[in-house]
Amino acid sequence: MTKPLTIAQFFRQFPDDEACLTHLFETRFGQGHVCASCGRSANWYRIQAERAYSCQWCGYHLHPTVGTPFEQTRTPLQFWFYAIHLFTTTRNGVAAKELQRQLGVTYKTAWRMAGLIRAHMAKVDDRAGDRVGGHFHNVEIDETMIGGKVSGKGKGYKLNKTYVVGMLEREGDVVTNVAPRVTREALHGLIREHVRGGSTIHTDEFLGYRGIEKYGYRHVTVEHSAGEYARDGFAHVNSVEGFWSQLKRMINGTHIHVSRKHLWKYAKEAEFRFNRRHNPAAMFPALISTF
Repeated sequence: MTKPLTIAQFFRQFPDDEACLTHLFETRFGQGHVCASCGRSANWYRIQAERAYSCQWCGYHLHPTVGTPFEQTRTPLQFWFYAIHLFTTTRNGVAAKELQRQLGVTYKTAWRMAGLIRAHMAKVDDRAGDRVGGHFHNVEIDETMIGGKVSGKGKGYKLNKTYVVGMLEREGDVVTNVAPRVTREALHGLIREHVRGGSTIHTDEFLGYRGIEKYGYRHVTVEHSAGEYARDGFAHVNSVEGFWSQLKRMINGTHIHVSRKHLWKYAKEAEFRFNRRHNPAAMFPALISTF
């Protein structure tokens, strides 16, 4: 297993903004890229006054940061790349306060950077394939609640928590979805969207999963309410519950509180990291080379 870049290796590879911009240009376009204006294969020349390259034939400007998280920002590219490096070398994520401290930017800037990096993680992970399972494959499905405590008393109480549904293929990937509700209709819809037909689905006894067999899945359950957590070493949801532990450790230990509006990005960050657990060194290259 290749190890992630050390800090020293990172700064040797990306010593300044110019190195970062060159990487974006070469990754996304490269010399010989066909100009969108004149339609000719061109050599591209660096424009020093802005983050752009110019076509040798017509002078058309090509901006490597357009369509990336770095498009509308004055923050140095090296800061962005280093923030991504931090995200991919920590087990429990990076708080905006930590980015603020390490980069010397305002908290508002650090918070925005962190949010865009998480959204980019979600985008890259979805491109890698947002479906799990298949014939003869085992997929564990479970839902958990994340968020604040119960507020109010008696009949007027309010549950200030949000459901997250996880679908994890054993020895494979996980897919997460923040769910406004976990009705049978909603759960069946998520399963059909994200789990390939023919899979064996493992769940607890929650009624929302009942009837999923009619869509071509095999369904086995364990009864947590009866103290059953595994049957014959086969029927269980222990793997996806382990993923929940990682997600909650990241949120509770690093971020303390996550709003319902942004919870999906934190779930996708944990998903991105989990799905590359066997090759953590691939996380950083994937994020700075896939747009």
